Amino acid sequence: MSAKETLLNLFVSCASGVEPWLDLEVRGILPKTHIEVLRGGIALKSDLEGVMKLNLECRLAMRVLIQVIDGPYRHEDDIYALACKVDWTQWITPAETIRVDTTARHCPLKSLNFANLRVKDAICDTLRDATGERPSVDTRYPDLPVLMHLGPEYAAIYVDTSGEPLFKRGWREDKGDAPLKETLAAAMLAAAGWKGTPETGGALLDPCCGSGTIAIEAAQIACGMAAGMQRRFTFERQLPFVPLRGRWQALKQAAKDREHAPAVPIFCSDVAFRMVDFARRNAERAGVAQYIQFNGGDALERPAPQLPEGMPGTLMMNPPYGERIEVRGKAAHYRDASGSEQRDSSEDFFPLLASHWKRAYTQHPAGWTAWLLCPDMKLPSQMRLKESRRVPMWNGPIECRMFRFDLVAGSARTPKPEVQPQPEAESTPEAGQAG
Repeated sequence: MSAKETLLNLFVSCASGVEPWLDLEVRGILPKTHIEVLRGGIALKSDLEGVMKLNLECRLAMRVLIQVIDGPYRHEDDIYALACKVDWTQWITPAETIRVDTTARHCPLKSLNFANLRVKDAICDTLRDATGERPSVDTRYPDLPVLMHLGPEYAAIYVDTSGEPLFKRGWREDKGDAPLKETLAAAMLAAAGWKGTPETGGALLDPCCGSGTIAIEAAQIACGMAAGMQRRFTFERQLPFVPLRGRWQALKQAAKDREHAPAVPIFCSDVAFRMVDFARRNAERAGVAQYIQFNGGDALERPAPQLPEGMPGTLMMNPPYGERIEVRGKAAHYRDASGSEQRDSSEDFFPLLASHWKRAYTQHPAGWTAWLLCPDMKLPSQMRLKESRRVPMWNGPIECRMFRFDLVAGSARTPKPEVQPQPEAESTPEAGQAG
């Protein structure tokens, strides 16, 4: 299998609702590539070098999968026969390990575990017939993770070239109570059109930073850093990629060489000083601590940071809400003062936040734009603010909206034109196809 000669069918998976931004991201990584946007990801054709680039550069993807075969099925034996048509000796040796997982949509089979077993048997039997030995199963760190997707009539079998999901960048060790996935932070920035320049969002502030995910993702984007630079991938152990080790090192070196200091300031703070320490340590491992200003303090009380003249600012928040984490600080004090044990402190937090924004952020000449992720569809009326956009987004199993508020003195201004195309408003994302 040659990096430049063989075009492979790829599926790059992502969280529900993120597909339009993943499409744009991949077009930037692999220009002139035809991409089909599907449920839960995108499909495209590329070579082995393209696979390596996608794993290294994608901030929004969850996995990069190579489709090795697909076909109709009606029974588990059909799945076994389909998997036996793949020459698995081209992927691993018997000394290496495998794992098989299955996703399904409207699948007629009674047991997905049995379907997994039939694919595993096919891989092991193929290698045994060719070499006299069978590979072992490793459910944690396999050399060849295989994923099968079963539809109503067709099965598709993929090799997972990523291994651990791509949101695991390799720098997060200190976590809070409800850590935000790195891919969701990147999706929030993509939805806002923030690219780390004065013209695309300007300065960035996360006043509820937790362990620092949004600020760290933003700093890496502003510095031109590759998302996967600090982690390993399973393709590095798979046979088709072995001859390309020199090219892989060259791709990483080229990514390293393009890194630069950011053109905009980045700020983050949190009411819990422990979380600020976590964020700082994570940023140090991510290589961006020197580019982020860390502060402690309540989001309802901290003044707006001073920005360079003429530079706009972007507030980006994944604030505390009931299903994630309890509100602390000034809003919790209001709840306690009310004398009601049943009262949700978020009922105080968001109106107080809006009041603080009006006092602290509406005087900056270049303006601030606030983006807030929340599952409460009535949040704008609760805050007594008029949103200029709302974008559907999922925080794990929690359906949310990204609300945009333009913070200016007096009445709301006309929303700025969007930098990037956005998904249809209020559409309901569906579950992913694979991965």
